[in-house]
Amino acid sequence: MKFREVGLSGAFLIDIERRSDERGFFARTWCRREFAALGIDIDWLQASVSVSRRRGTLRGMHYQAAPHGEAKLIRCSRGAIYDVIVDLRSESPTYRQWAGIPMSADSYRMLYVPKGFAHGFQTMTDDAEVTYLISEYYVAEAGRGLRHDDPALGIAWPLPVSSISDRDASWPLLAQADAAA
Repeated sequence: MKFREVGLSGAFLIDIERRSDERGFFARTWCRREFAALGIDIDWLQASVSVSRRRGTLRGMHYQAAPHGEAKLIRCSRGAIYDVIVDLRSESPTYRQWAGIPMSADSYRMLYVPKGFAHGFQTMTDDAEVTYLISEYYVAEAGRGLRHDDPALGIAWPLPVSSISDRDASWPLLAQADAAA
């Protein structure tokens, strides 16, 4: 696997190394030793899948509040998405910065998202599927989110939003969250 930091401290884009022959290819998508060499020692506790029917669907920006913060390993397993992460770790040099990464089933790329990040994506194709490995159990009461269109973040989504849940559309703006804290 080839790891490349995406510009936010501790977040990595991972390209698999394919071993191809006339049958197709084989590649590793997880190796504890290679992740540990980067300081990432994870026991994955959950796996999830998300399917979105319409191009332009936006899911996110989700995270779980401490002490239930989640690290994620994300891959687009059908179609294509624009994946976005926001660093919410106040001690981080990339605090409140975001990165957007195009991902597709054909690329087989993965994105490692550390604890303390918000995550979301927009579908670039109909019938997009995203698979996740997650380091913590889901705790509904710890579920939080950021507005996808918060001017304080300035995320540049590639398409108009065709579909978004009421919950995702109503997360507070950062300024409101800061005032309540």
